[in-house]
Amino acid sequence: MNLILIAVISLGAIGLIAAVILYVASKKFAVYEDPRIAQVSEVLPQANCGGCGYPGCAGFAGACVKAADAGSLEGLLCPGGGAACMEKIAAILGMEAVAAEPKIAVVRCNGSCENRPRIAKYDGALSCAIAHVTSGGETACTFGCLGCGDCVTACRFDAIHMNPETGLPEVDEEKCTACGACAKSCPRNIIEIRPKGKNNRRMVVMCVNKDKGAVANKACKVSCIGCGKCVKVCPFEAITLENNLAYIDPTKCKSCRKCEPECPKGAIHAVNFPPRKPKVEATTVEAPKADA
Repeated sequence: MNLILIAVISLGAIGLIAAVILYVASKKFAVYEDPRIAQVSEVLPQANCGGCGYPGCAGFAGACVKAADAGSLEGLLCPGGGAACMEKIAAILGMEAVAAEPKIAVVRCNGSCENRPRIAKYDGALSCAIAHVTSGGETACTFGCLGCGDCVTACRFDAIHMNPETGLPEVDEEKCTACGACAKSCPRNIIEIRPKGKNNRRMVVMCVNKDKGAVANKACKVSCIGCGKCVKVCPFEAITLENNLAYIDPTKCKSCRKCEPECPKGAIHAVNFPPRKPKVEATTVEAPKADA
């Protein structure tokens, strides 16, 4: 009986000592967390998409609180929540929401089944990343879309889907939050996060092929061949030509559309623009002949 009592007392004493040690440690090494971080986290969509550039919504909430203490929320944007979410965050932190330019994911490839003929059949795992490092895809273009849908799987907002007719991903502009998850998942970097542009209109070179003109033209009917005609006609110096590929800088482009008809391959697309008016040919009117 004495042995049992001694054992119980000993265990109780050990437990009490351990509890005291843990209590002291918790007080000494306690990490203070600003209560505003939890308040900001509550208004975030909790998608943890990483589009903000921080590790999840909790990391973004902490960055917002630090930025508020520094005096400005400029440069911070939650792609999933958008401007409405940032307004709520600004109200919690006693700041003014800074309007950010809306952006959208753009698939810079027009190599549909019609434009880019298949020369092989890929029978491996349905993954763009695996197809890119193993077979190179089913077409001769080693830069274009592989069509396995990694971007569709990566999107948490159901904003991108594969078109069964073209074999290319298409972005739903109403759902896209420009989080960048689809762009990160593409092994060939054909998806770019670009500004939506004024009135949701933008000029884009729908090609990322860096091969020389003859090779690119053989692989795809609508590839950029690096002729440079668009560069010469642009009055705003918004188009550059590097590695046989033209690129339109969205910050310089004024949407004049002069480059679009100059492209001999139709690689430049005017997105969400109204159709061009047909040119009216001028008719010459003969002057009445004077009487003899």
